[in-house]
Amino acid sequence: MAWRLGLLGSAGAIIAAAGVGFAQEGGYPQDARPGQCFARVLIPEAATVREEQVIEQPARTEIRMIPAQYEMVDETILVREASVEFQVVPATYRTVVETLLLEPERAEQAMVPAAVETYQERVLVRPAYTTWKTGSGLYGRRISEGAATTSAAEPGAEGSEIPTGELLCRIEVPAEYATVTRTRAAGAAIAQTRIVPARTETIQREVLVSPARVEERRIPAEYRTIKVRRQVAPARQETVIVAATVRTAQTRVVTRPASMEWREVLCETNATPAAIQAVQAALTARGYPTAVDGRFGPSTLAAMERFQQANGLAVGYLTMDTVRALGVTLQH
Repeated sequence: MAWRLGLLGSAGAIIAAAGVGFAQEGGYPQDARPGQCFARVLIPEAATVREEQVIEQPARTEIRMIPAQYEMVDETILVREASVEFQVVPATYRTVVETLLLEPERAEQAMVPAAVETYQERVLVRPAYTTWKTGSGLYGRRISEGAATTSAAEPGAEGSEIPTGELLCRIEVPAEYATVTRTRAAGAAIAQTRIVPARTETIQREVLVSPARVEERRIPAEYRTIKVRRQVAPARQETVIVAATVRTAQTRVVTRPASMEWREVLCETNATPAAIQAVQAALTARGYPTAVDGRFGPSTLAAMERFQQANGLAVGYLTMDTVRALGVTLQH
C-alpha cells in the first residue's frame, strides 16, 4: 500500500498548494447515490497561447560605403611599329622546248626477198602389195559332218580329204599415200630503196624572263585589342534607414485557474476486479500499455496518468470521467 499512501500524500500537497482546505469547501458532494465514491481532485488550469509582434531592434540610420563601379572596355594597343624591309626577288625563267637534229633523213637500198607460196602435194608412203591373210566363214562340211574315215582309206584317193578348218586368203593391200605441205618461190627477189627518216631529240631549256631584283616592302604596324578595367563611378558614402526588426512571440494566457473539485471515482469500495481489468484493457488498446490483471498497481497508475494528461482530464485518480473517456461501460 506504499504507492497508495504516496498518492494520498501528493494529493494533500496539491490541495495545500492550491490554498484551499477541506473544511473551507464546506460539506460533501450533494445528490450522491449509494455505491458512489467521490474524491477531491485538482482541476488543472486552462490556458491559451497568444501571438504578438515584439520589436527586437528599433529602426536606425547607418552610413554605408558604396564601392566604386568599374566596367571592362576594349582598348587597342600598339604591339609592333610599322617598318620597311628589303626583299630579293629571284630571277624568273621559262621552259623552252627545242628539237635537235641528230641524224638527217637518208635513202637506203634493200633487197626484197622473193615471195613464197604454200601448196600441198600427195606423196606415196607405201606401194601396193599382195599377201596372205587368215580367212573366216569357211563354206562346206566340218570335220564332224564329213564321211567317216577309216584307216584303210588310201591317201590321195577321192573322198579321202580331211578338212582341218584352216583358211588362208591371198589379198592385195592398196598403196598408201600422204598429203604434205610444201613451199616454193612465187617470184624473183627485187631491189628496193627505203627512206630512213631523220633522227631528232627534244630537249627543254630554261630561258631568262626577268632578272633578279631587290624590292622594298613596307610592314604595317600591328595592334591588339585587350580588355581594360575602367572606373564608371567613384566610391561614395550614403546614409540609409534600417527598418526595425520584429519577431512573433507567443504568450501563455491563463483562461481558467486551477481548482479543487469533487469528482466521482472508482476505488476498492465500489470497483470490482473485472472493472479494473476493463480499464486496463482500454488503456492498453489506446497505446498506454499496462498489465491486464484486475489489480490497480503502479504500472496501471502510470498508464492512467499519461492518458489523463494527454486528454486534459483530472490527473491522479481513476475518475468516472476517465472511465467514460476510455469508452468503458461498468455494470452496476
